[in-house]
Amino acid sequence: MFTIRGMRGFLASSIGVTCAAALALPLLPPALAAHARPAPTAEAATKARPAPHAPVAPAAGPAAEPRVPGNTRSLPLQPLARDRAHGAAEQGLRPRSVPRFSLVGVVWNDPDAELRGRVQVRVRAANTHTWSGWQDIEPHNIEHAADPGTPEHTSARVRGATAPLWVGDSDGVEVRVRAAADPGRHAEPKPDSSSGSDAGSGSGTASDGGGRTEQPHPSRPTPPAAPPLPTGMRLELVDPGGDTAPPGTSTDVPRTGGSLSSESTEAIAASAVNADLAPLGATEIRELNRAETESELFVLRAGELTEQQLAKPYIGPRPRIVTRRGWGANETLREKKFAYTKKVKAAFVHHTASGGTYGCSQAPSLIRGIYRYHVRSMGWRDIGYNFVVDKCGKIYEGRAGGVAKPVLGAHTRGFNSHSMGIAVLGSYDARKPSSAAVKAVARLSAWKLGLYGVNPRGKTYLKSGGGNLYRKGRKARLNVISGHRDGFATSCPGGQLYRKLGAARSTAARYQGR
Repeated sequence: MFTIRGMRGFLASSIGVTCAAALALPLLPPALAAHARPAPTAEAATKARPAPHAPVAPAAGPAAEPRVPGNTRSLPLQPLARDRAHGAAEQGLRPRSVPRFSLVGVVWNDPDAELRGRVQVRVRAANTHTWSGWQDIEPHNIEHAADPGTPEHTSARVRGATAPLWVGDSDGVEVRVRAAADPGRHAEPKPDSSSGSDAGSGSGTASDGGGRTEQPHPSRPTPPAAPPLPTGMRLELVDPGGDTAPPGTSTDVPRTGGSLSSESTEAIAASAVNADLAPLGATEIRELNRAETESELFVLRAGELTEQQLAKPYIGPRPRIVTRRGWGANETLREKKFAYTKKVKAAFVHHTASGGTYGCSQAPSLIRGIYRYHVRSMGWRDIGYNFVVDKCGKIYEGRAGGVAKPVLGAHTRGFNSHSMGIAVLGSYDARKPSSAAVKAVARLSAWKLGLYGVNPRGKTYLKSGGGNLYRKGRKARLNVISGHRDGFATSCPGGQLYRKLGAARSTAARYQGR
């Protein structure tokens, strides 16, 4: 354990190194120095960035993106002519063959419009004649978004969307979207149109003006009308592309950097912001023991630690984290600049609502699909979550900007400032999360919250940026580790995962030595 005097002496002897963004990064302690490399200068990162991609327009046919690994195809939905209940609206696509894809979702024009109804899809497994049964896609997704009024939320590129659904390698699709009747919208019974003596005679009959009388019948309210579906609905078919890690490497074992000489400026920058934790170009950030983590804390948060933190850091050991390069992020898709909040006071836990049929070896592909869906289809600046956890307990870097930094996400509408979003891949309304995934959430929270001196078992106050539970400007008292539903009226992170958050808080506190 460092004493305050010894720590200050250590900091005074640290040497700065230059990163690609021209930021001064202090030299790591001896236990970590072998794993760090100076980032290239800005002059070395001269490859021009391609022009930003425009949002996918509702074209008459598929629109491919051959210039980048993977692609997104957008198919406008059409009215489905078939018998249906009074007032219901239904759109979709008849069965058709399409180029291969693995992830689907539905988007529409207005990001603030809710799709009230049911979205279902069935797919054909690639190179077979086998069709799946109908699968539900979570229709409400406005709660996963940037805060209202922020540049990311008000961008003209942003679209409303369902959650993405992982369907595996497929080459055929059929989709149907049906509006649900609003139980609160019933037509009022028409008033009695009779007049004169008939109006108050109490005879129970009314004349139709032709001498005939109508017998009374019980009042039958008009069936509730379904609200209109959002305009501009399109089916998004996402091919996440192949693995882009260097040949012969695996995210299970690589611990060294790789050449970025042929990479884009964005790829160099995304790796450089982690240069104080891992070599430039690394596909993972290695785990540390407690002593190494505490030593690293004194470097990362130099000049910001309180006397109490200096005496007792209360930080969990740094977990192993697969970098964006490790899961194959195409850095030219996202917005070039990074966005930050001031600190991290809370962690919001999510599920991706993408189904649970993936294998752990497919997790990088699934993350690439969600990343592409968030950016290309929904118009966000980057993937919305700060971190992603798979069901085998592996942790992945999410939104670019540096895993140890307070990166501003788009995960909990109204509470993205001063928080981080951790998404567990899968759907956990009925399915229980794995113990490995819950442990990974606890371990990640113990480390990242510990960087900012936060107790995972504690409470904190966050100011709302605007949502459906807390009006803009209101201070909400929340658990430091909260579920998404604590900040916004939503089912996320699913009832089964939400029930595990108490255990995650206790485990994270133990990792911090509390």
